[in-house]
Amino acid sequence: MKVQYAGLVGDVGGTNARFAVVDAQGHIRNPRIFPAKDYGAIADVIGEYLETTCGRKRPPRAVIAVAGPVVDGEIEFTNLDWQISEGELIADFGFEAVKLLNDFAAQALACPILDPEELKPLGPKLKGGSDCPMVVLGAGTGFGVAGLARADRGDVSVATEGGHAAFAPSDEVEVEVWRRLNARFGRVSVERILSGPGLYDLYRALADIEGSNAPLEDQRAVYEAAAAGDGLAGRTLDRFCGILGAVAGDLALTFGARGGVFISGGIAPKLVDRLASGGFRARFEDKGRLSDYVKQIPTSLVLHPYPAIVGAARELEQMERL
Repeated sequence: MKVQYAGLVGDVGGTNARFAVVDAQGHIRNPRIFPAKDYGAIADVIGEYLETTCGRKRPPRAVIAVAGPVVDGEIEFTNLDWQISEGELIADFGFEAVKLLNDFAAQALACPILDPEELKPLGPKLKGGSDCPMVVLGAGTGFGVAGLARADRGDVSVATEGGHAAFAPSDEVEVEVWRRLNARFGRVSVERILSGPGLYDLYRALADIEGSNAPLEDQRAVYEAAAAGDGLAGRTLDRFCGILGAVAGDLALTFGARGGVFISGGIAPKLVDRLASGGFRARFEDKGRLSDYVKQIPTSLVLHPYPAIVGAARELEQMERL
């Protein structure tokens, strides 16, 4: 007996495109990952996935989380030379309905329904308010931010471009980091530091501040060197985690996210021990007169490998109710 699919769900970032199908019972099946660099357009990836997974029996709907702002049903990717619209996908693949949504907005929809074992507390184990806003943020190819508003009629995700907000230094070292990045790039955003390329730029800036050599070639080498005991690489990762904590605390204040703050993205799982060691949470709570406010907010690392897929599936379920 052939499986009946309710819809196609996807998560397309600057590095990878992930797709899966949702069956009639709401279960996510057949997830696959495609390197974005190997394809000229998102439609090429979707076509290959549908052909190899579904054959002629195509799912009737699609919800695809995408890395960038969705405007009037269209997306031009921030860190990828692709663009697509809901109308084009309907025309190309014969879907009855298509929804494009920001990838972190999809993750925000997923956060309240993730199992406890799919989350790792960062700091004290706290219980967020069940009817209070949440926020999810994370560093990868870029830096994503989205909020979640809770209501009796259901949750509503709020897509943002918070990663492009200005970086705010917290001490003299970070002021000097800002000076160097500003000299190279002009305006310094959060993403300029809290991203894969940003981590490497942070490493080079700290080396320059300390007057030491920066022999490592990229961010992967920084991870490896830190694991091997390299002092500068270790200080870079600790500084990165501290800045992430400070930004997370600022976003908790901005959203009033007493329901919880969730850390996602491709980089955080590589830094789990450093994130849990205390520096992240200390910077998160260091909010002056509002420190007592943020101390009551739980912070968690998302361990689920496909949170945007989970959120896209939840959005698909809501589409079916309409």
